[in-house]
Amino acid sequence: MASDLRLKEELPALTEEIVDTYATVPTINHLGHCPLPKHEEVIAAVQNLKDILYPGYRRREGLHIGNVTYHVGDLIDGLHDKLTTQIARALLHDARVSRGIDPCQDKEDYAARGQRIAIAFLNRLPDLRRLLAMDVQAAYDGDPACKGLDEVILCYPGLEAVTVYRLAHELHRMDVPFIPRMMTEWAHKETGIDIHPGARIGHHFFIDHGTGVVVGETTEIGNYVKLYQGVTLGALSFPTDADGNLIRHMKRHPTIEDRVVIYANATILGGNTTIGHDAVIGSSVWLTQSVAPHTTVTIEKPGLQIRAEPPDTSAALEPHGFQV
Repeated sequence: MASDLRLKEELPALTEEIVDTYATVPTINHLGHCPLPKHEEVIAAVQNLKDILYPGYRRREGLHIGNVTYHVGDLIDGLHDKLTTQIARALLHDARVSRGIDPCQDKEDYAARGQRIAIAFLNRLPDLRRLLAMDVQAAYDGDPACKGLDEVILCYPGLEAVTVYRLAHELHRMDVPFIPRMMTEWAHKETGIDIHPGARIGHHFFIDHGTGVVVGETTEIGNYVKLYQGVTLGALSFPTDADGNLIRHMKRHPTIEDRVVIYANATILGGNTTIGHDAVIGSSVWLTQSVAPHTTVTIEKPGLQIRAEPPDTSAALEPHGFQV
């Protein structure tokens, strides 16, 4: 059946109706302003950063000590340009939205600020590599199924999420808008692990399996902490001011001290909740209160009821199960 070309005559009217909503529902369009950070460029930068952090494991093969300097130098040069542009875009948009600055009248050089932040960020990569090496080692030490460090780097979604988080956290510390969340939400989509870039996480951090893990913005995690799949470190409630608006920039998520293990599907909530060092939190536990160090918290084992149904012998069956 051929399409009816007369129906296409309705499309201009539909177009006008859609465009009208850009005026009546202006909160979800971005028109007539400076460009936002570009998602594709930010994610491309993340991929290049991972090539630097884990050379030889990602896209570029055949690297050796004789050519790796050229390879890394080329990536660093490109990252300088890419990050300078995207950070400048983020800063300019934030100034317009948060401080009401007119971009046309603004005399601040956002490109220069973006460049300074980009270079400061790139200078932190050596320390980030040392920190991520501890996370890789923690994954190997914490998983008896793991055959080696290469397996962690190539296969483990927990390390992927933590790597992107640690990069994003550095930009978050530099007060870069938008881009840290773009990075961690991309990692969330890729791995199923949601770590806010504002969370503070110590060294030797390991997320085993990982799917469904949520780590909130003001969470504080110590050293040698291990989380299993489905763990939520979240907010207990969302306090509001006298006008009913959410109160932001306050401690809403728990503190996890050193050497804590939290098993699958446990939920720990609240900014005043602290899990003391060397504690163990069992599967499916729900906690809204602090736990002392060296404490094990579990749910009492439920009683299982197993009932065996007797076979039905009321009808005679042939050898292959057919009734006579």
